[in-house]
Amino acid sequence: METTPKTTGSFESFDGTSIYYEVRGEGEPLVLVYGIACIINHWHHQVEYFTKKYKVITFDLRGHQKSAPVRDMNELTMDSLAKDVIGLMNHLGIDKAHFAGHSFGAPVILKVYDQKPQLFLSMTFINGFARNPIKGMFGLDVIEPFFFFVKSQYLAQPTLWNTLWKLAVENPMSVYVAALAGGFNLRVSHFKDIEIYARGVARLNLDVFIRLFEALMEYNGEPVLEKINVPALIISGEKDMVTPIRFQYHFKEKIKHSEFVLVPYGSHCTQLDFPDYTNLKMEKFLREVSRDGKL
Repeated sequence: METTPKTTGSFESFDGTSIYYEVRGEGEPLVLVYGIACIINHWHHQVEYFTKKYKVITFDLRGHQKSAPVRDMNELTMDSLAKDVIGLMNHLGIDKAHFAGHSFGAPVILKVYDQKPQLFLSMTFINGFARNPIKGMFGLDVIEPFFFFVKSQYLAQPTLWNTLWKLAVENPMSVYVAALAGGFNLRVSHFKDIEIYARGVARLNLDVFIRLFEALMEYNGEPVLEKINVPALIISGEKDMVTPIRFQYHFKEKIKHSEFVLVPYGSHCTQLDFPDYTNLKMEKFLREVSRDGKL
């Protein structure tokens, strides 16, 4: 596969946390924001495709991969994540950009828009959500109680639970469990991509995950949706059980200038399942935005 040259770097965010980033290509900036406990590799199909026409910017969320450690653990909040993105744009000297967010990356984008809407040319949401998606996840109401149980146990024995976290994620069966839960479509996703993801999750500090997961549950981006006045593309995986279609339909209902795309057989990681289809839909959308400035 062709490899596009990249520029890497880091900058010191508002609280002293170092945020790692990668820049490839030239043209209008396209910022890709991955989900909680994910890695830049989740975007590798899009990175390779869009660097032919755009300046593609990827980065690690605070506490993730090369943006660790976090200087102040109390700053693992939605507000802090948004400040990191705004700081990255300032660091790179970018006034406006297209933004795309997958899963938890969607509320991060919403929070950035709420703080600094003038940064946006457009936004793309892939299997995203604007408010707590935990209730009813996988068709059950057990995830939230289980999370608080794990949190209480972690606070009592953090070393033990960090070890258990790594063992569970690194177990080969975890890939199949994630797929069965709607996280991946094993029939079309490359197994190597899922393995790379699992290794990345295993490196994530459990305290970081717990704090950000709680921030995710508490965040409500509903008021932001109706304020959005830039074009938006909503991509939804038909077989996503993590953030089911209703979350994406809700985006379409609330965002005025929006377009909805349903990907048949797409899982929660639609951009990995069906990268060609996802890229073509994104390219068409971005081309129309660049030409007309609106849908």
